[in-house]
Amino acid sequence: MKSSPTSGEPSARAAMTSFGIERRERILAEVRRRGAVRVAELAVELGVSELTVRRDIGVLADRALVTRVHGGAVLRSELDTTVPRGAASVTPSRYRIAMVVPSLSYYWPQVTLGARSAAAELGVQLVLRGASYSIEDQRRQIVSLLERTQVHGLIVAPDTEGPEGYALLEWLGRLPLPVVLTERRVPSGLSFLELDCVRTDHSVGASLAARHLAARGHVRVGLMTSRRSPTSRHLRQGWRATVADLGMENVVDLELEESVGFAEAFVGIDALLEEVRSRVCTGMLIHADPHALLVQQRALELGWHLPEDLAIVAYDDEVADSGHPPITALAPPKQEVGRLAVETLVARLEQSRRPVLRVELIPDIRLRESSLA
Repeated sequence: MKSSPTSGEPSARAAMTSFGIERRERILAEVRRRGAVRVAELAVELGVSELTVRRDIGVLADRALVTRVHGGAVLRSELDTTVPRGAASVTPSRYRIAMVVPSLSYYWPQVTLGARSAAAELGVQLVLRGASYSIEDQRRQIVSLLERTQVHGLIVAPDTEGPEGYALLEWLGRLPLPVVLTERRVPSGLSFLELDCVRTDHSVGASLAARHLAARGHVRVGLMTSRRSPTSRHLRQGWRATVADLGMENVVDLELEESVGFAEAFVGIDALLEEVRSRVCTGMLIHADPHALLVQQRALELGWHLPEDLAIVAYDDEVADSGHPPITALAPPKQEVGRLAVETLVARLEQSRRPVLRVELIPDIRLRESSLA
């Protein structure tokens, strides 16, 4: 029996629709991961024409998921006030939440990108405020924000150590709105505070770095951190514990002042490299990326062969892949931290009596030539 000419059309059409949805999901995922995408690059990656990619971006823009720009798309910005096609008006936000971070130039842009992505998906308005690592400045920015803006909840990243840090956390715990700490944890002495938190377990990250170097045969190792970074104390805890457990020796240990200038940093790095050589240290964990790049650059200028003379592992993975050779790095899941912080705060707003949530995420180790002989 001859089949009808149109008998296969519904299934074929459904298959094409399914492929289109999968492709748009892939594009949206790339926008969220990178922050911006280019049509030409996506066409190659997806194996379709640039026209198809432009149409897909158009569909996503019409649904207010991305913002079209020349040659590609970016994650939809709060500054994009265009009304999606077919919509009478922009859907009002369910909540307005504020996010105060200690930097807008290093590490934190990826965290805020993840937060913005989650806020867009959940119909939440995100108000971003930059501060510094000073506890006084952090509190001043939070107070100013609360006085000038009507918000339903806060996402903050204050310093939580010492008497001043404890006092700030206790103050945050008394605020009449939910607060989520991001990339910070509640000290054991204040565990009674009903503060949710989402953070990277930097201690485990340091442990992964030590285990990687041990697996490459390194026994005499070293650590260099940034004195003022809240991350450093957790790295030191994880590093020292794992080095001891594995029977390694931590023969070099340095905390670099972040406030020193470029020339002063090189003086300290020269002293560090002299110590590395005299103590026969063959592998190091260095926080943060810029310091790892300085150590690598100076070692190469002095005629060292890397990684044969010194294997380097960086922490943060902001610019580590730009080294020569590219530097192995521990990459905290920054965007996921931001996403989960927003999701946690929205869940708290919708269910105030839910249990306190304290989430720790594990960094990813990205292996590169700097530690692979």
